[in-house]
Amino acid sequence: MVSSFVVLALLAVLLGVLYILYGLKVNYDDARKTGLPIIVLPIDSANPLWMVIDRKVAQLVRRIPFCSGNFTRFNWRGWEIQDRYKAHQELGDALLFVTPGKMYLQLCDAEAVSEIFQRRIDFPRPPEATQMLNVFGPNLGTTEGQQWQRHRKVTASCFNEHVNERVWSESIRQATGMIRYWSSKPSINSVADDTRTVSLHVMSGAAFGKSYPFRDSEKVGSSTKEDSSSYGEALRLILDRCIPLVVLGRKNLGKPWLPKSFRELYQATLVFQEHMTKAYEDEKQAMIRGEEQEYNLMTSLVRASQATLSQKKDTYGGPHQEGLTEEEIYGNIFVFNFAGHDATANSLALGISLLATRPDVQDWIAEEINSVLDSVGSEESSYEAVFPHLKRCLAVTFETVRLYTAVAIAKSTGSTPQPLTIGGRTVIIPKNTMIIPNYSALHTHPRYWGGNSLEFEPSRWISSDPTPNGDVAYPLAAHHAEKFKEMPKTNSPFVGWSGGARNCPGRKFSQVEFVGVLVGLFRNFKVKPVPKAGENDAMARDRLAAQIRDDTGMRLLLQMLHPKKAVLQWTKR
Repeated sequence: MVSSFVVLALLAVLLGVLYILYGLKVNYDDARKTGLPIIVLPIDSANPLWMVIDRKVAQLVRRIPFCSGNFTRFNWRGWEIQDRYKAHQELGDALLFVTPGKMYLQLCDAEAVSEIFQRRIDFPRPPEATQMLNVFGPNLGTTEGQQWQRHRKVTASCFNEHVNERVWSESIRQATGMIRYWSSKPSINSVADDTRTVSLHVMSGAAFGKSYPFRDSEKVGSSTKEDSSSYGEALRLILDRCIPLVVLGRKNLGKPWLPKSFRELYQATLVFQEHMTKAYEDEKQAMIRGEEQEYNLMTSLVRASQATLSQKKDTYGGPHQEGLTEEEIYGNIFVFNFAGHDATANSLALGISLLATRPDVQDWIAEEINSVLDSVGSEESSYEAVFPHLKRCLAVTFETVRLYTAVAIAKSTGSTPQPLTIGGRTVIIPKNTMIIPNYSALHTHPRYWGGNSLEFEPSRWISSDPTPNGDVAYPLAAHHAEKFKEMPKTNSPFVGWSGGARNCPGRKFSQVEFVGVLVGLFRNFKVKPVPKAGENDAMARDRLAAQIRDDTGMRLLLQMLHPKKAVLQWTKR
């Protein structure tokens, strides 16, 4: 009996090895035809089990003598953040990773990446990377072709200046509450937790017009029971536990035999659905009564959908699907919350930590903030009057996203091979190849960003007269004489909010939120890392910079892996 089990186990292992070798052979033969540099990896990085253990396994293998190589360098999620542009500088702008499952084309070529974004039909987003977002319904992130065009037309009108005004005021209000808490403590290590709260509250205000006071991490964490009965806590639960939600689907989470945390998550989805339904029905009734409600993403989506549908009825004499269905509105609201909350929260935590290493940059943006606002209180400031003039703050936003892009968009060749121009040569990319614009390499390659490409230097985004030795100095010239350096729309080495027709519709939203938080924090306060025993301030800043560099990686999105190690102190200017 035991011997039979051993034989079956050995046979299963043998079949597994043969399957891996066969997959590698087939993909390797296709890869050779491209003429591109090939890197063979034994495990597909999209393997769900491997995604759970990849980083730990790679760390263990590195400890074995003579075992460092392509496997430990490339076969784990987030390798790009540690490697930056080095692999492309060594091997070429286009690298073809061959695994038993798929081939992955890693690109560090601004022209090729721009071509891929422009040819969205030839290079669609891979379905397996987007369908997981169909939790509440089809949406902008999961549709293609004409369906995507319909979603884009409606949703684009929702990210408007009325919504940005709400984002601005809510961001400053939340940041003011956050700095009140931070400055009352000798030190804090809750930057990542607290920026998640800020981002959550900004999103709830922008999406549904619901305002909440800032709650510090102690109050959030001290709750013995997570209350999913309110909209705010329901959304927090959904976003904090989104992995089982997208893997299992919300209808399966309520099974009695699943863990209690899953059932709590299921209850939160019901509450979130209930709030979306109520907001949807309230807006429809307001439209029937001819009332004008406060602008937010939900009201804008409903009105834009109804307006588009009415126009098509007039044109065609009957109903014509151009607006969004109720389910599609819910799907888009969820994706806005999913993308806008986590990505912005992680970027804010990284940006604040980076600023803590650069007191000169803090002084630089504080000078601008106080000059622009003058005697106007931060919470009384007008988005329309203030935001366009905060170029230095916007530069900090762009520089943070350049170094640490929270969301990297993958593309695919789909079911047919596709030609692509790389380095002036046309290459036929095999079918079903995943195409990965290597954001981390593209955003740091010296070819595009100069010799200090790995440094946090927000001034690179500002046009100003250089100092006599050619370096940019802090503070720069008077802020009103400065100009923000806009990147070209095509062939740009910066794709922090994606590019082409499918660029991020919430780009301005996130920028307004980031700048608003900087205004609330740095107008009257400054921050530094708390020195450890034997350290001075400069040594503490170097240690924090090293932590950001070495301990930022992929979980669901790019983030600081152990943010509580960053202990900061806020003081009045």
